[in-house]
Amino acid sequence: MNMARLAVFSPVDSTGRVDAVVRRLADAIAVGLLADGEQLPSEAELAGRLGVSTVTLREALMALRQQGMVETRRGRGGGSFVRLPAQLDPLARLRAFAADELRDFGDHYAAIAGTAARLAAERSLPSDVAPLWRTLDEMDAVAAAPETAGSGEACARLRRLDGRFHIEVAAASQSARLTQEEIRLQADIGPLLWLPHEGLSGHDETAAQHRAIAGAVERGDGEQARAVAERHVLDATRHLIELRLRLRE
Repeated sequence: MNMARLAVFSPVDSTGRVDAVVRRLADAIAVGLLADGEQLPSEAELAGRLGVSTVTLREALMALRQQGMVETRRGRGGGSFVRLPAQLDPLARLRAFAADELRDFGDHYAAIAGTAARLAAERSLPSDVAPLWRTLDEMDAVAAAPETAGSGEACARLRRLDGRFHIEVAAASQSARLTQEEIRLQADIGPLLWLPHEGLSGHDETAAQHRAIAGAVERGDGEQARAVAERHVLDATRHLIELRLRLRE
């Protein structure tokens, strides 16, 4: 099991445990770490991994069922299965944020991304770095494919791959808490940060920043990795705020 999935299934905080379990699993579903149709571990195993009682876990699964994110089947071959809910219109979500809220999100995210990238450069092994390059190569292939270039399907795939890249960087930091926070931020604001690049606008700039982050991590240059990761997030936030202001006009 890779570090990102280990972070999903690590023990939750001791306060508000039902809400914490719901949030942990919902975020993992939203960013694709838990795939549509995937069977979750048994209640006993999942409760043990998350460090909660089976009663708490059952309450959390009930809440996820009510949100349409989990389906429980009875009988032979039964269990709890992931269900990817219908996605809200990202532009509608963006309109709910004021510019200063987006800026605050960006500042927080830049701090998390920068620290994760620095630690990834200092702690990662070659086996941690290889997935970064694979994801970036896949993004380039999607962007360059003539049959899908600029399509809604291509943009959706690039959004998911972008989120996966950032989660992989956090996982390479070997910090479960940073990885969990990256997952949470990707679920909260990740789809919004890609909005200014719909139709692949700005993909080359984004791809160059991604490769600069991966390169710094691979070289073990923590300060460069941190600086590029912070700039990457702050640039994306600036583009998003500009889009939000245009929508208001």
